[in-house]
Amino acid sequence: MSSSTVAVRFAGIAKEFMVSNTLDLGFISVRWYGVIIAFGLLLAALFGGRIAYKWKISLDKMVDVLLYGVIFGIIGARLYYVAFKWEDFRDNLWSIFEIWNGGLAIYGGIIGGILAALVVCKLERINVRNLLDMVGMSLLIGQGIGRWGNFANQEAFGSITYKNWGMMSDTVADYIARNPKTFGLEGIENIPQYLADNDLYVHPTFFYESVWCLVGFAILYLILRKFRTFSGELFLCYGVWYGFGRMIIEGLRTDSLFIGETSVRVSQVLSGALCALCLLLLIVFKIHFKRHPKPIEGINYFPEKTEKELAAEQRRAEQKALRQKAKQIKIRDGKIVRPAEKTPAAPEQEAEPSAQEEPADEASVEPAEEEANDAD
Repeated sequence: MSSSTVAVRFAGIAKEFMVSNTLDLGFISVRWYGVIIAFGLLLAALFGGRIAYKWKISLDKMVDVLLYGVIFGIIGARLYYVAFKWEDFRDNLWSIFEIWNGGLAIYGGIIGGILAALVVCKLERINVRNLLDMVGMSLLIGQGIGRWGNFANQEAFGSITYKNWGMMSDTVADYIARNPKTFGLEGIENIPQYLADNDLYVHPTFFYESVWCLVGFAILYLILRKFRTFSGELFLCYGVWYGFGRMIIEGLRTDSLFIGETSVRVSQVLSGALCALCLLLLIVFKIHFKRHPKPIEGINYFPEKTEKELAAEQRRAEQKALRQKAKQIKIRDGKIVRPAEKTPAAPEQEAEPSAQEEPADEASVEPAEEEANDAD
């Protein structure tokens, strides 16, 4: 395994940072890229597990979701990258498996991981929309941390910039020298020297995306604690936030995947579509919930604002019932006539002789006795 250590410089910082792409443990050496990606996945999994515990979702089922989601997420991320960079792999198919050298496309990972998770949810009878909410927040953690693996490899940077946060290293300079047209430096013989003499730097787009994702996680967590109103809302917010940010940041990158021989960036198109679709669905579901509020499925939690709205709706329902009852009341001869209330029928009882019947019986007997006396 080849390793290298480079000095990384930032325009606004006088100090140089020595960055190695390999972690030497003595008995084995591993790529920092893989270590950082694994660390991001671990934190994402721990957060998802904590939320699942609070939402009373079976942790055994969540382990299945995590296991298959991670496996197929990695597979999807690699296949997505290879599909759009096939010319770099067709002559050496074994290099497809060398993921420690980089080359994982986040959108491929999202597609593969979510598809696997949806299948597990179907089999394990897990609320899919609640799971997607956890996935959205966890992805922001994993992506925010995982982008620093690109820093270790000195990759996923952008075009030349004159900002104080611009970055430069020998690895970056060598890449620019191999792709001068991408950076508008055709015709320059010694590009690394030219970059040094002119104090040129590149956009650290990995850093931009890392900050964007971590800020997005903080926003989604606030929504979770204070403003969440329906299952699936957090995932839609993730799609809007990440899609918009990635669409902008992707335009600065110089290593984008393109559609065929065109200049159309795949991730930029997907990011714009993701942002627009999730924003549309978010608006639709928000309007639907406002008209038909109900508790969030599978979670013993309901925002205070929504409780007030439900109380107001209940009062309106009671007032409507009173109005309907008032319509049934009529006035006759200056008196209020209320609708007759139906009472349950009394059980049938054996007829007993009344007080009025007893004299009649006696009267009927006395004449009979008198007639008998007369006959005597």
